[in-house]
Amino acid sequence: MSESVPVRCPACTREHVYSAPSYPCACGAPVTPALDNTAAPTPVAHRAWDEDWVTVSCGSCGRRDQWPRPELGCPCGAVLRVPIAGTESAPAPAPEPRPPFQPVTIRTARDAVTAAALYLRWLGYRDIRRADQRPPSGIGLAARGLVAQVDPTVRPASLRDVECLWLTAMTEDSGCVYFSLAGYAEDARERADALGIPLFVLDLTGTPQPMNGPADELGSAGS
Repeated sequence: MSESVPVRCPACTREHVYSAPSYPCACGAPVTPALDNTAAPTPVAHRAWDEDWVTVSCGSCGRRDQWPRPELGCPCGAVLRVPIAGTESAPAPAPEPRPPFQPVTIRTARDAVTAAALYLRWLGYRDIRRADQRPPSGIGLAARGLVAQVDPTVRPASLRDVECLWLTAMTEDSGCVYFSLAGYAEDARERADALGIPLFVLDLTGTPQPMNGPADELGSAGS
């Protein structure tokens, strides 16, 4: 259970008792940032991606990973960034070499979604889940900083499909990627190239094959 610390809001001086949330490490153990009860909280005036995350070591296996920085919402409207013990600005650990991708054979539409999700996880994306917004066709997936569309039909993805995915990504301020079993119409590929959208074709072994330059770059560099 995480330790509770007193937090005083600098805007209204209201006193709170705060406990940092725990997150599951890859080894299965809970990871909780150690809070610094001697430092004052900092109001969040604006959001920056790098400032919203903190590197924390797992007490069980020692793995260092990035998790959301502890924050507390005060009833007065202020959002307070709760300080943690140690060096908060520690950089993210250098990525380990990726093992070979292990595909799953595609027999059903669900298998296609599973194959795409496994590939995204292999690329380094976290918290992969069903997307909140349902795409016009296929199935939507979402991860931290990414939305993906998986089209398990026998119809090549259309220009409209690609543009709808791009618009969804723009509204969520994230990147996007498309997976299709049947490939893409020519105008869809041209638009994806212009917009920088990675296109993959899922073969029946479950291995995504890059279909354009952005897909080649994503597959090589990862998330």
